[in-house]
Amino acid sequence: MPNSFSVLIIDDEIINLQIISDILRSEVDIIMAKSGEQGVRKALELSPDLILLDVMMPDMDGFETMEKLSQDSRTCDIPVIFITALDDIKNEEKGLLLGASDYIQKPIHASIIKARVALHLKLINQHRILERLSTIDPLTSLANRRKYEETIRSEWKLMEEINETLSLAVIDIDNFKQYNDFYGHAAGDKVLQKVAAILANNFKHNSNLVARYGGEEFVAIMPRTSKKEALQRLNKCISEVQEMAITCKKENDNVVTISAGVSSIIPNDGFKFESLFAAADEALYLAKYEGKNQVKWKSAKANDIA
Repeated sequence: MPNSFSVLIIDDEIINLQIISDILRSEVDIIMAKSGEQGVRKALELSPDLILLDVMMPDMDGFETMEKLSQDSRTCDIPVIFITALDDIKNEEKGLLLGASDYIQKPIHASIIKARVALHLKLINQHRILERLSTIDPLTSLANRRKYEETIRSEWKLMEEINETLSLAVIDIDNFKQYNDFYGHAAGDKVLQKVAAILANNFKHNSNLVARYGGEEFVAIMPRTSKKEALQRLNKCISEVQEMAITCKKENDNVVTISAGVSSIIPNDGFKFESLFAAADEALYLAKYEGKNQVKWKSAKANDIA
């Protein structure tokens, strides 16, 4: 079974690469590079969690390598630990000012290497947990609006590059205000959680993302998904919510339902992702206007995308 973290070791001395990799191999996945240039290339290709970087290397030394890594958005956030025989304060200060997370002096001591790497990987893990929590809606455990906005931008760009269809749905719980007023907010929260669970189950594959947009409204991002596929998935969600048979007293006894609007587009320079959301939102309004508990589709451009 692969380890949870990967560490890139950059050193021009084969013996140093071997020693450090032997020290860490049982704890992390090891990537090795024999030069600064090769190290930058592997960092870009493999996105390691941590980099151990020698300073004294021919052609491109460790400081130059660090500058290259810092200048690229794909590698600038990868923590770097310098490992070097240079023992003067000025070089240590230079490395830290360049953005290194730590500075270890040679000769190599296995216990020090393991302890420092373990510490930084723990910090990386804590940072990731905090990042994840900052993008999760605490009530429903779905992605929150911040995560939705990050994802729709990145998926729009990707679908434009590969000329694929991007579908977007806006989903709303019908008569939710009346439900809250009658049963109270605690019961309303349970409904939100149950609906969220159905949505999460139906949008868990193929890079889909479902998020709580606000209140009782949700959004679902569906890359590489046609109009037909999107409608099928949303109709399934609508049926499953109705089948839960959660009593909702309005004028007469009824059950909780949802309505949805969906739109699809192959992203291009002539449109912004906001136009896709606007079309899906208009389709949701139409679903509500025509009786709720249904899904409607609206084109985000002149021609339908099947």
